[in-house]
Amino acid sequence: MTQRSWFPIVALILLSSIWGYTWVLAKQALSLAPPFAFAAQRCIGGALALFVLLKLTGRPLRCAEPRATILIGLVQVAGFMALQTWALVEGGPGKTSVLIFTMPIWTLVLARIFLGEMIKGAQWLAAGLTLFGLLLIIEPWNMQATALSKLLGILAALCWSVGTIQVKLLRQKSQVDLINLTTWQMVVGAFPLTLLALVVPEGSTQWSLHYVYLLTFMSVTSTGLCWWLWIYILDRVPAWEASLSVLGTPVIAILSSRFILNETFKIPEIVGILSIGIGLSLLSFIGWLTSRQPTKNN
Repeated sequence: MTQRSWFPIVALILLSSIWGYTWVLAKQALSLAPPFAFAAQRCIGGALALFVLLKLTGRPLRCAEPRATILIGLVQVAGFMALQTWALVEGGPGKTSVLIFTMPIWTLVLARIFLGEMIKGAQWLAAGLTLFGLLLIIEPWNMQATALSKLLGILAALCWSVGTIQVKLLRQKSQVDLINLTTWQMVVGAFPLTLLALVVPEGSTQWSLHYVYLLTFMSVTSTGLCWWLWIYILDRVPAWEASLSVLGTPVIAILSSRFILNETFKIPEIVGILSIGIGLSLLSFIGWLTSRQPTKNN
């Protein structure tokens, strides 16, 4: 029981690390493939990898909750990835992309309205620290990006938050298999993304061994595995807490890009990283204390 309480924390560390490093790989991949084609290829590759996992683990291949899965796939996969990609095209992979991580703010509001989730006691301090750290990293007072790219980034964040609430509501009424749900939402999301790639005038993909490696990693690990990890985490902690916890992702993204590209750190970024780290550590500690509470009572 005690070991299981640590599984979501381990999953969060793995998720944030992979997704954070993904920003560096995505920048490389987008120099070899047009944005919407790359997004569609990622989604298709992730779905194929998850179908293989379903088969190997003996899970049912049929979609268990078609209606809810279609809605989640359209919003959290197709909507999020399309808007995220468009934002990157309009504003580049700089500060605009980090706007996507305003999703904890929207999730806090939506979770309160639709799920009745409340923040209590020391959780407010943890939430405040993580959001303050995010603010320092984004630097909204110093953003060099078009208004359209900012809007697209925020809309992508909203899509992710709405999808998060949809998953929580589905799991409240149905114990659908999480890998099955992840697989089929990838399938649903791949259709509009593929249509976008065919309709929007873009260049052709520059296929090479390097691009195949990037696409394979992004499809299998960053898309398939991480989306499943996200739903796994979301199934075990409140929606607002899960969304705050993935703020480790932009920290990893900044650290990766700085070390790989030999860029210098700015003081606000350092303070922001430390603030997010302390906030996430506090959230983990509170979660650990909560998991021990029933044992003490018994």
